[in-house]
Formats: sequence, structure tokens, C-alpha cells
Amino acid sequence: MDALDLLNDLAQRPLDALGYVQDRWDPRRLNAHPGGHPNSPAWLLWHAAREIDVQVAHLSGRDQVWTAQGFDERFGLEVDPDDLGYGHTPEQSRAVTVSEDAAGLQLLQDHLAAVVAHAQEYIGTLKETDLDEVIDRSWDPPVTRGVRLVSVFDDAAQHVGQVAYVMGMGRGD
Repeated sequence: MDALDLLNDLAQRPLDALGYVQDRWDPRRLNAHPGGHPNSPAWLLWHAAREIDVQVAHLSGRDQVWTAQGFDERFGLEVDPDDLGYGHTPEQSRAVTVSEDAAGLQLLQDHLAAVVAHAQEYIGTLKETDLDEVIDRSWDPPVTRGVRLVSVFDDAAQHVGQVAYVMGMGRGD
């Protein structure tokens, strides 16, 4: 297995993790704010997909799935096309909601699946040597394409894990 195979596997992990917890979905909890936190599970899933989408689109030079596939309209959020949730005020975070039924969950799943597929298509265009290219010199050490991609997918997987935790709260399991 080479580095691109590993990266492709890592890109799939957030979507796989979401699939593992489908039986725990409580639609009321998608928009809940445990402990008064401004970020709901719906926001976390939206953000996980958006961070992959925005950053892969930037790296690949391709359009974002958010606008290209109409997710901006399907979600009905009034956010900037490059908004991925970093720095959201509590009010902005609380505005990210989905319908509290199967359609809301399906929208979140479809969005994440679409951005993962887009990311995997992009990874398929790379050579291993592309992963060593420095893409951001504002950090010390400078960030390579490979490090940026690992960071994006790792962060998304962590957010899906947070959602899984919240979905399991109060169930006694």
C-alpha cells in the first residue's frame, strides 16, 4: 500500500464512521445543543463536510461540491460559499439546522458522501511526489499537500466521532 492508498482510505473514514452510528440517530438530537454548546450535531456534520469541500476545492482548483451540486440551496443556509464554520458566532452556529426527520439525516449523509467522493477523485489525480509539495508557508514548519489532506480528514473524522458520542448520550449503552 502506498501513501495515496492510505490517504484515500483516510478520506473514507469520516463517511464510514457516520455509517456505523446510523442506528443511533435520534432526529431530535441533530439540532440539539448539549450543555448549551452552540455547535449541534447537525452543525458538526455540516462543518466536517464543508471543511473537506472547501480545502479540497482549493487544492484541486475545482468547484466546491457545496455549490456545484446544489447543497447550498438544499440546506437553505445564508452563508458565504467559502464558509466552513470556523469563527462562527453562537448565532451563526445555531442557524445551521436540518429538518428533524429522515430527510435531515439524509441531507447530511448525502453532503458528506459527495465531498468524500470529490476528495477521492482528487486523490486519484495525484502522484506520491505531489504530497511533498509545500502549499502553505505561513506555518512553521510549512505545510505540504499531504499534511493538509491528512489534517482535513482527521479533523472531519473527529467531528463525526463527536456526533456519535452525542447520539449515544442518554441511551444507557
